[in-house]
Amino acid sequence: MSEEEITISPLQQRADDLQERFAEQAVDVLVARGEITLEVPREHLITVCTALRDEPDLAYSQVMDVCGVDYSTYGEVEWETNHATTSGFSRAVNHNEEHEAKWLKDRFAVVYHLISYRHNKRVRVRTFADSEFPVVDSVVGIWNGANWFEREAFDLFGILFDGHPDLRRILTDYGFVGHPFRKDFPLIGEVEMRYDAEKKRVVYQPVTIEERVNVPRVIRSEHLHGVDEAETE
Repeated sequence: MSEEEITISPLQQRADDLQERFAEQAVDVLVARGEITLEVPREHLITVCTALRDEPDLAYSQVMDVCGVDYSTYGEVEWETNHATTSGFSRAVNHNEEHEAKWLKDRFAVVYHLISYRHNKRVRVRTFADSEFPVVDSVVGIWNGANWFEREAFDLFGILFDGHPDLRRILTDYGFVGHPFRKDFPLIGEVEMRYDAEKKRVVYQPVTIEERVNVPRVIRSEHLHGVDEAETE
């Protein structure tokens, strides 16, 4: 097949155009599962996002979602690898197979889902944050709708957004300790709150809940699988 006969899909053409447009910012454009992802170095995040909003050929005027991601255990289990099957009974059942190497990039990422109403197109932007002190620039000045989304990512993942006008917790209590969506966060939490009748106010104290064990408490007997009940006694 000659080069003239090779056709590029519209999705791949859009990805190539974005790759060329943001080559100076070292943006890596990925295509997977029918979606385009722009992997943007965090030092160029504001520049790239501003261009995505303002340039007529792009016109991504609205942010639909902003979320955090914790890759700390990526690659350690079959459900979290680049090559795990996405459907079928065989997914994640071969427990003895070797998995791919652990995640080599920064532990935390922030993902932005953008939409262009003018062109009826969507794109995803991902930038990584330092593992020890995760912080990225806030995009609230570009899309005001990112305000509460960034607060949620801060609350649940502990990712800081530099320049956010009001970076406070939004889902947990103001006195909450820790960030629940970090994969190293204890299942039972660290503190609990209760109303103290003597002090007539809410007080915080270490958790008193016993740690849960994620093991089924009911074990079905063999007779349920065709074995006569008398044989199991």
